[in-house]
Amino acid sequence: MNSKLQWLRNKMSGLNLQGIIISNPINIKYLTNIDAEGTLIITPKENIYITDGRYIEHVHSILTLFDEIIVYDVNDVSRDDYENFFMFCENVGFEEHYIFYATYKEYIRKYKINNFVETEYIIEKQRMIKDEEELRNIIKACNITDECYKYILSYIKPGMTEKQIAKEIEDYYCERTDGLSFDTIVASGENTSKPHAVPTDRKIQEKDIITIDMGCKVNGYCSDMTRTFFVGEPTEEMKKVYDLVLNNQKFALEQYKDGASTRQITKMIENDFKLNGYDLIHSLGHGVGLEIHEPPYISYRNDTSLRENMVVTDEPGIYIPGKFGIRIEDTVQITKFGCVSLTNSDKNCIII
Repeated sequence: MNSKLQWLRNKMSGLNLQGIIISNPINIKYLTNIDAEGTLIITPKENIYITDGRYIEHVHSILTLFDEIIVYDVNDVSRDDYENFFMFCENVGFEEHYIFYATYKEYIRKYKINNFVETEYIIEKQRMIKDEEELRNIIKACNITDECYKYILSYIKPGMTEKQIAKEIEDYYCERTDGLSFDTIVASGENTSKPHAVPTDRKIQEKDIITIDMGCKVNGYCSDMTRTFFVGEPTEEMKKVYDLVLNNQKFALEQYKDGASTRQITKMIENDFKLNGYDLIHSLGHGVGLEIHEPPYISYRNDTSLRENMVVTDEPGIYIPGKFGIRIEDTVQITKFGCVSLTNSDKNCIII
């Protein structure tokens, strides 16, 4: 049996769960590498994947005998089959944060479940710690992101539109990876004051400021990086804000290590911003893995301890409405005594 399914079975035993239904496709991908529509069922004796007949061949191409997963065509599963899956199970777990109430009721009826138990993010919590294969995929995605950034700096010229630049980034990733890990943000001029700006037809101008937030996927695993740079010499105000953001971004990296409090780190950054007349209006960072935003979330609202081999972002930003904004972001791996930046593009004040 693969190690992740074995981990889940051990965890279930400790929680007095005799069975579990996994509905979240991201969790299914994590546990089995299956990326086809379906439901994963863990019974006392078997691991079962129920999927549409259209995906049977694809699922079989992914699985090996080592996975020990039985694949069913949903059209071949009878009412009696469903009722027998958990026949001798006192407690069956479900993903209460993913399924709708109607699905919850349907599962109880269809599987004849005696006691349906909330699992409280047990898989998502495990996903926060990356294994060697996951780290290899994320590192590769980050390396390609660095390469893309280097390319795009040489590509951008005044007169190009934000949409044109975003399309070039998308094409670069599509030729080399699984595709984008999120919709690329290319913002210029006053549009940089919007943290989640959508690329527009605005043309790049002389003496412009540009923010690019981009990432790709390798074998399903994401990268995430933001850089802010300039076309021509920036104003003194822009330089001042850039230095403030960069110094705090570097300071946060110095705090990131096994055991560090996400709330405490965020508060230190917030305090320095406030001393200079600015606010941190979004989280300092977030986990990165099969999803571009996943636990842990680094903000004052969440007091999580960072752990070795978590992969998270560090992305402070300052936004002045109607004028400009500056954000600098890296994807990093937490280590025992610090962190390792997985995105390594130049963060000094770049002028193109």
